[in-house]
Amino acid sequence: MAKYRAGRVRQEILREVNNILLLEIKDPRVEGVTITDVNVTGDLQQATIYYSTLSDKAGERQKTQRGLDAITGKVRSDLGKKLTLYKTPEIKFERDRSIDYGSHIDSLLNQIKGDDNEESDNEA
Repeated sequence: MAKYRAGRVRQEILREVNNILLLEIKDPRVEGVTITDVNVTGDLQQATIYYSTLSDKAGERQKTQRGLDAITGKVRSDLGKKLTLYKTPEIKFERDRSIDYGSHIDSLLNQIKGDDNEESDNEA
């Protein structure tokens, strides 16, 4: 039964944090941030919020992380007002690395595809 509740809370946090970042936060460092996933512990005391950005540059990523770290308290406070939980979970923002991993796999597949095309041209 607790798994179902954690899943519902996870979905609510995902939706609310996206709304908070979009409508209430005016920090330019967090513009263009998309919340991709949320992990909540079984006791609902801690939540890890995964995000992605459009920028591939390391400097931009660090700036975004610093911006998110700076607004963590406000986001948690706003979450507490919008969620009906006994205690609002402690939140932590982490960059979602799955998008980078997917891009890396895609480039490797394209590289293999290019190598196969060159071999078939040499055989002909």
